Amino acid sequence: MDTLLQTQLPLPNRRQGKVRDLYDARTRDGRDGLLIVASDRISAYDVVMPNGVPGKGVILTQISNFWFDMIARRLGDRIRHHVLTTDAMQLDGLSDAQRRELQGRIVLGRRCNVLPIECVVRGYLAGSGWKEYQQSQRVCGVELPAGLRQCERLPEPIFTPATKEAQGHDQNISFDEAASIVGGDLCRFVRDASLAIYQMAHDYAKTRGIIVADTKFEFGLPIDSDAKTPVLIDEALTPDSSRFWPADRYAPGRDQDSYDKQYVRNYLEGLVAQGQWAKQPPAPALPDDIVNNTREKYLQAYEALTGNPLGN
Repeated sequence: MDTLLQTQLPLPNRRQGKVRDLYDARTRDGRDGLLIVASDRISAYDVVMPNGVPGKGVILTQISNFWFDMIARRLGDRIRHHVLTTDAMQLDGLSDAQRRELQGRIVLGRRCNVLPIECVVRGYLAGSGWKEYQQSQRVCGVELPAGLRQCERLPEPIFTPATKEAQGHDQNISFDEAASIVGGDLCRFVRDASLAIYQMAHDYAKTRGIIVADTKFEFGLPIDSDAKTPVLIDEALTPDSSRFWPADRYAPGRDQDSYDKQYVRNYLEGLVAQGQWAKQPPAPALPDDIVNNTREKYLQAYEALTGNPLGN
């Protein structure tokens, strides 16, 4: 499979994130929206690698779309998402060849004013939450029981918001701090929505042999509507926005195996330890085995969740 590192489409207002290219676009039947193209770029430590992972954008987009469909079916009476279409053949202003190249890796979503907080839900004590717990027995102001182990399941999932930083890592904040940024009513809505989506996804994924340890969501207020209810935007429950652990190898008290870019992080940490990279651009090229193992993990996650090979 070819690797798509960037796009240059004849569409207006092109922007580029670490892994996505964005355009203003419309469908052939006249629906306007934000076109999100998932490239095969991969980033680690907020630095984009010079080579990507073939098909990564397609795999992660299909995982995300799988969850969007489930959210609509199971929670659609109270939680809406931004997706207008995932079919590139419906896009206006492109050639058929361009549409075919984009098939499987796009979402045309409603334009929204993005809420300036990350909506993080943790069901297990890992990552920055584990570090914070060791210091204070709290995570983002939420007090937790004493004696919890690394990666242990929490008594119940907790909402632990974070700031959205233009540069560097997002910063964990308390619910009250998040409410002061977006307002109390909006903050309560996205907290309750985030917890509901996480619980649904966790319970389903567990039946497929995957533990969703934590995840982050983004919400926005639609620009084309007077409604004051946020909708779920961006991606949903992918290995890039969540911790996915194989359930059959889970054991609290240690780091877990995962379905994500851990191969990339481990390789880069080795370079850092040897003084060959300082987590700053330019990033080193990834060896073929690291790329292939990372792609295989993403594929395993997709196939485990959906029960189908990619493309079926």
